[in-house]
Amino acid sequence: MMKYIDEFRDKKLVSGLLEEIDRLSGQPVNLMEVCGTHTMAIFRSGIKQLLPETINLISGPGCPVCVTAQADIDAMLALARDKRVTIATFGDMLKVPGTRSSLEKERAAGCRVVPVYSPLDALELARERPGTEVVFLAVGFETTAPAIASVVSDARRQNITNFSIYCCHKLIPPAMKLLLDARELKLDGFLCPGHVSSIIGSRAYTGIARRYRMPCVISGFEPTDILETVLMLLRQRRGGAARVEIQYKRAVHPAGNPLAMRMLRAVFSAGDADWRGLGVIPDSGLHLKKPFHGFDAARKFRIAPVKTAAEPRQCLCGKVLRGVSTPPQCRLFGKTCTPEHPYGPCMVSSEGTCAAWYKYR
Repeated sequence: MMKYIDEFRDKKLVSGLLEEIDRLSGQPVNLMEVCGTHTMAIFRSGIKQLLPETINLISGPGCPVCVTAQADIDAMLALARDKRVTIATFGDMLKVPGTRSSLEKERAAGCRVVPVYSPLDALELARERPGTEVVFLAVGFETTAPAIASVVSDARRQNITNFSIYCCHKLIPPAMKLLLDARELKLDGFLCPGHVSSIIGSRAYTGIARRYRMPCVISGFEPTDILETVLMLLRQRRGGAARVEIQYKRAVHPAGNPLAMRMLRAVFSAGDADWRGLGVIPDSGLHLKKPFHGFDAARKFRIAPVKTAAEPRQCLCGKVLRGVSTPPQCRLFGKTCTPEHPYGPCMVSSEGTCAAWYKYR
């Protein structure tokens, strides 16, 4: 244990947190983080090895690339093959395998696929190439949705008609509710995502805490933040409480970011969305409102749902996203499936659970 503590800058603080955690740890507890950045931070800092064996940290569906449904990946590939279209996308989508191909392979075959750093880059690409249809792959959670909404709003105001988005944005709280309703796991608390919560605020989780008697603590991303969050969850469990607390107070307000939420609600409305491993979850996705339908690539290019989409055989990514399996339980992990040759999206993304296990365990 000491070799991990030595890597922390504030060893005294870490030792104090661990002593208090150890004092409160008794019966086994399952705590789930629903943020891929938390997953990476937990593995990178060796937090699992620091905690008592009775505390089980479970990685949930916190990677937006990973939870994008196979049918949506195949739809993106169909768009890439359309000779009218230039696909603009974040780099971590390139290697995600579809049923028969990937954006990286389609790019090698001559399709126009351009990695970008922000949706603004995609809009600028459309402005520079008026004769080309630019489609931005909008994949993410509430953190990035306001920026996408702003870009779509700009495109409408500037009458840039050769720009559109294929929207796969998803909302975290409905997925948390589904995990609790499914009862595949006995969960004792949630480490709620810091970045998402900076937008939606802590009040978004109040219903979960009350209805399911589930402690929720919004955590920062430093190792000491995560340890303090675990301690706060244990204190709630010990006291029989179930409420929403904010550990990440330097970035999260109970009301969230009102300006960002207004922008999001002006452009999007909530609707059903298909999640890899979780299925269709009501009101868990974002869809463009009617005034912005002209910027909906699925409508614009008449992309029909891909009914033949199939999950990779023997890949446990769906179960990993639900927390019911760990990557080493997959027979492909570290063999057929590696970051260089990923078989499933959980190994592709920098926020994927399989990628975290492979890199740090």
